[in-house]
Amino acid sequence: LMAAYTHYQNDQYDKALVAVNRFIELHPSNRDVSYAYYLKALCYYERITDVGRDQKMTDDALNALQEVVRRFPESRYARDARLKIDLTRDHLAGKEMTIGRFYLRRGQHLAAINRFKRVVEEYQTTTHVPEALHRLTEAYLALGVRDEAVAAAAVLGHNFPGSDWYQDSYAMLGGETGIVTGKGASPDERSWFRRTFGGMF
Repeated sequence: LMAAYTHYQNDQYDKALVAVNRFIELHPSNRDVSYAYYLKALCYYERITDVGRDQKMTDDALNALQEVVRRFPESRYARDARLKIDLTRDHLAGKEMTIGRFYLRRGQHLAAINRFKRVVEEYQTTTHVPEALHRLTEAYLALGVRDEAVAAAAVLGHNFPGSDWYQDSYAMLGGETGIVTGKGASPDERSWFRRTFGGMF
C-alpha cells in the first residue's frame, strides 16, 4: 500500500492503481483496506479532464468514489468521497451542457433538449440545472412548442426565482404571467417537470 501511495504522490496513477488493486486482492480484510479503496478513487479523480474531453476517467472516478461510500459509509474517507462525488457529478453535468449548447447552436433542437433534460433528470443537485431549464425554454420556443417552454420556465422560476437564467427565460417569453407560480401551463403540460422534480413543483 505504501508503494501505491508513493506512485500516487509522484503522479504515476496507473502504477498506483496496479499496486492498490493488488493490495485489495491480497488483503481484503486488512484494517487499511478502506484507505486502499479511497486511494484507488483518488487515482481516477486526479485525472478528471476538462468538460470538452472524453469523460471516461470522470465516470471511473464517480464509480470508485461511490464504492468507498457504499463499502465504508462510516469511515473517515466517506465524507470526502461524498464531497468529491458532488463535484464529479457537477463535472458530468457540465459535459452534458457543453454538448447540449453545441446542438442548440447548430439548430438541432431535439438533440439539445435530450441533453438538457438529462441534466435536469439525473443531475438535479448540480449547479447546471438553472441553465439547463433556461436552455429547455429556449429550445422549446425555437421548435414552436410554447406550452413546454412556459412549463420549463415555470419550474425555473419556482425553484430558482433569483437566478439570472430565470430573468432571461422570463424576458424570452415576453413576461408571460404565471411563470413564477407554474400556472402558465396546464397540469398535463407540466407533467414531465412534475415527475422530474417530484413535489417541488
